[in-house]
Amino acid sequence: MKDEASIILVVDDNAINLSVLFEYLEESGFEIAVAQSGDSALEQLQHVRPDLILLDVMMPGIDGFETCRRLKKAEATKDIPVIFMTALTDEIDKMKGFLAGGVDYITKPLHHEEVLVRINAHLTVRKLHQQIQTQNALVEEQKAIVEQKDEQLKKLYACNSIFSHEFKSPLNTLFGIARLIDENIDHYSKEEIRSNASKLRASAEKLYALRENLLIWSNIQRDTLEFNPKPISVDEIVAYHILLFTRHARQKKITLSSSLQENTLVYADYDTVNAVIRNLISNALEFTFTGGKVNISARHAEDHVVISVSDTGLDISKENLPHLFRIDNPTQHETGTGKKRTSSLGLLLCKELIEKNGGRIWVESEIEKGATFRFTLPKEHIHQKLPKEL
Repeated sequence: MKDEASIILVVDDNAINLSVLFEYLEESGFEIAVAQSGDSALEQLQHVRPDLILLDVMMPGIDGFETCRRLKKAEATKDIPVIFMTALTDEIDKMKGFLAGGVDYITKPLHHEEVLVRINAHLTVRKLHQQIQTQNALVEEQKAIVEQKDEQLKKLYACNSIFSHEFKSPLNTLFGIARLIDENIDHYSKEEIRSNASKLRASAEKLYALRENLLIWSNIQRDTLEFNPKPISVDEIVAYHILLFTRHARQKKITLSSSLQENTLVYADYDTVNAVIRNLISNALEFTFTGGKVNISARHAEDHVVISVSDTGLDISKENLPHLFRIDNPTQHETGTGKKRTSSLGLLLCKELIEKNGGRIWVESEIEKGATFRFTLPKEHIHQKLPKEL
């Protein structure tokens, strides 16, 4: 089986043998390269990549065995089949050739028809081997794609489960109260109407916050989230959200406070940090009992600031702490009330957004003492100074 595109490198110090073999193989349709020593062959292989090498054993300088050993050590040439040509017929010499990495052994004087048959046989084997390698690579590539799609589907399924759970409660409240008002509007007192209207507003605000989280999550998944880090004041963001959540905190008789000093500066994206603080305060208020406390504080490290959102609400078991930010393994922690601290879209967003800003987030909890969510943000952006032009 002849491959007209195949390149054969013939290495032989005998010029007559080289010339005769060159002419025969060229007439057989091969492209031929020649070398008269092992060193010369190794030099040529820096520029030429033959499909097969015919290699004489007895040559000046390094012999054919050593030449072959060096070929097999080099990444670029280790897979090129080598057929030895020699007058040596001892079985030990043949074994040396195979141990050096040769695929075949032809004794001199050469019979050109035999040489051609063996060349074609080994070129066919090599081509089949390359095809198998290509097919294996394609199989591995397809396998990786399938695994990636499988992970995406699992993530999508987990997201859908979380989204459905989070939207279900405020929607049920919204529809339930709206139905009660519609059916009983003529019998409700002004105070009852005000109370139900307040509940409707709370549910609507929660749905709006979920919508905002969903938009951010969607932008992250599509890699379209705008991200513009710059020096920002965390205490101003916290102060804004304390005002925003004051009414909700008062309704639950929760003390909501901040211990941050003025001008607590970090280098981060304003919108993403804003979303993180909003979600962590909302999460703390949701799981803190009536009469409890929620406090936001900060401490300075050498190159970053650690912001903490602490509450006196439900604690989280130690084994569940690492899983709270994982979409594929939502945690559940039940108390006598039946309420749970679980993975949520808001917490998943917090992790994504904090890591995007170069920080990290974690949670600490003690039994019957609540939970503290901590995250880090860099103090300032380190700009690389370019050398001045001379």
